[in-house]
This record gives sequence, C-alpha cells and structure tokens, in this order.
Amino acid sequence: MNISDKEKTRISKFMSLVLRHQPEAAGVTVDPKGGWAKVSALIHGMRQKGFPITEALLEEIVAEDAKQRYSFDATHTKIRANQGHSFPVELGLTPLTPPEFLWHGTASRFLDGIFREGLCKMQRQHVHLSPDPETAMKVGARHGKAIVLRVRALDMHRAGYVFFCSDNGVWLTEHVPPEFLEIMAQSDETTAHILCGNG
Repeated sequence: MNISDKEKTRISKFMSLVLRHQPEAAGVTVDPKGGWAKVSALIHGMRQKGFPITEALLEEIVAEDAKQRYSFDATHTKIRANQGHSFPVELGLTPLTPPEFLWHGTASRFLDGIFREGLCKMQRQHVHLSPDPETAMKVGARHGKAIVLRVRALDMHRAGYVFFCSDNGVWLTEHVPPEFLEIMAQSDETTAHILCGNG
C-alpha cells in the first residue's frame, strides 16, 4: 500500500489519540488492566473514521515510531500505548529504583509555576521523565523555548517516591516536588547547571 509520509503522520496522530486519550473516537475498547486494545477493532474503527490503515501499515507505524510509543502483545492481536494515557489504565509496571538523575524538558514560560508546585501530571497518569538531557531537550523544544530540568530522582526514591519505567524507557512518577529540581541551562557547546530549590 503506497501512502505518503504526510498521510502516515495523520494516521499515526489519530492512533495516538485513540490509544492514549479517546478510545471512543474510533469505537475502540481499551482494557483498563494492561491498556490493551484489539488490533482488529482498532483497524476497523480507524477505517470507519476515514483513516486507511491496514495491519501491515499498523506494524510499520509501530516499528518506525522514534519514541517507541506502542507495543504489541506476544500474539500481535493486541496493541497498547506504552505511556501517556489520560484515562485510568494499569500498565502492570513494576516499581524500580531510578538512576541518580532523570530529566524533564519543558518551556521557559512554565518555570515559575513549576518551582511553585513542582512537576505535576496534569491530565496524564504520571509525570514523564527522560533518561538523558538530550531527549528532554527535544521534548522541551515542542513547547517553546526549551529548558531542561534535572530531577534528583534517587533522592526522591529515598524519600519514598515511587518510580516506574515504561517499555520504551520513559520514567514515570506521580509528582516531582520543586525541592528535587534543578535548572540545566544548555548552550551550543557546553552544559552548565544552575542550581535551584534545595539542589
């Protein structure tokens, strides 16, 4: 099936909407235990809404997704988003000890609120944290002038905060209080840290 990159992107964005936020947009049921949806139901529902997806194209979109947002089950008859849901879903993740630092990309205009209230999950189930500053910078750039925050994750863990790691390597936690955050200012050639809070 020949399809343009633009059309593939359009299909992928609708798939993300369905699996992470609005299953009803394609008449799909997502199992709250595991977050799985039937591949056949997803394909049928998307076609009904004018998205010309096939099983082969679905496999291609999942395989090519740079952030590995989706997973199939062992039989490839079910699919789920690895994280980012705005409706209740239990992904069956095991609590893990995080590395000393994790990273969060945001826009500079949000800093005042972040250092008042910390990182909040907003409409999602968890706060999303990156394993490295480069990934976080890319995330932040989507929202405006990018700022990377360094999270003292191991200190949070020792203080009783619970961390998970999704199938695609995104770290998840309920909330990051401001005292565990530091601003990381990045220039073209060097990286410097401006310590904020109690950092």
